[in-house]
Amino acid sequence: MSWNVNTACNYRCSYCSQRFKEDRGRWSRDTPRFLAAFGRLEGRWEIKLSGGEPFVHPTFAELVAGLSGLGHRVSVVTNFSASQAKLEEFIAAGGGRIGLVSCSLHLEYVPDLAPFVAKARWLSDALQVAADPDLPAPELCVTCVATRANLARLPEIAAEFKAAGVRFKVQPEKQDRDVIGYSAQEREQILALGGHNLTGVIEHSFLGQPCWSGSRYFILDDLGQAYRCYPARRYRLEHLGDFLDPEFALNQGPEPCLYRYCNCTVPIARNMMPEPVPVGGAT
Repeated sequence: MSWNVNTACNYRCSYCSQRFKEDRGRWSRDTPRFLAAFGRLEGRWEIKLSGGEPFVHPTFAELVAGLSGLGHRVSVVTNFSASQAKLEEFIAAGGGRIGLVSCSLHLEYVPDLAPFVAKARWLSDALQVAADPDLPAPELCVTCVATRANLARLPEIAAEFKAAGVRFKVQPEKQDRDVIGYSAQEREQILALGGHNLTGVIEHSFLGQPCWSGSRYFILDDLGQAYRCYPARRYRLEHLGDFLDPEFALNQGPEPCLYRYCNCTVPIARNMMPEPVPVGGAT
């Protein structure tokens, strides 16, 4: 599941899809109540914390420790601005149960790439040292939005991360819920870099096809409201209910996708739907 623990962020990227939000200061406030709800969640889950920027959440380390203490794995999407001390606190709170750390490279805030690469390499090594040997090894990747301003630099940046042994992924820029109108040449450049998060596709469509989102994956916001998936949340459809309610329940199996464009690769990467169909039938 993906939990947007706050709307607050210390960055204001020009291309951010959340930059028009009226309230950029919200955060999940009742930590004990949220942890109690996670304790009622059947099974063991990978809980991917995002925001906003999750590391600015006032009780972030407490959330991580509580979730890992319940037996869940904790992943995170971060702009990677947190200090080394904060990252060390996160590793300790994870208790060896950290899954994936996805570090977003925002070039508007990173004038010198070398310290970012070194920090990513350090964190990747530190996660391996702290990992529970009985669990799959933790992973670290770096992502970067393929804005038109960034596109020419991305092959060189990808090569630097490859040389450092850090997985690098690109993501298409989105505005008003959809991928921007890239030219054919720009789309070729993005595909040469692996497409959206190395899926080989820029835009995915599963319209009408069975998907396990809502049953084995869901979205949770900072207020405790749960939705089947990111497109469902954006369109305010397929609301699963209040996660904090003791009667909260997930769907019981796969259901048809209702959306022309699936803009999140989390369930895609975890095999929750059939093979991707490019939007429009072509990559």
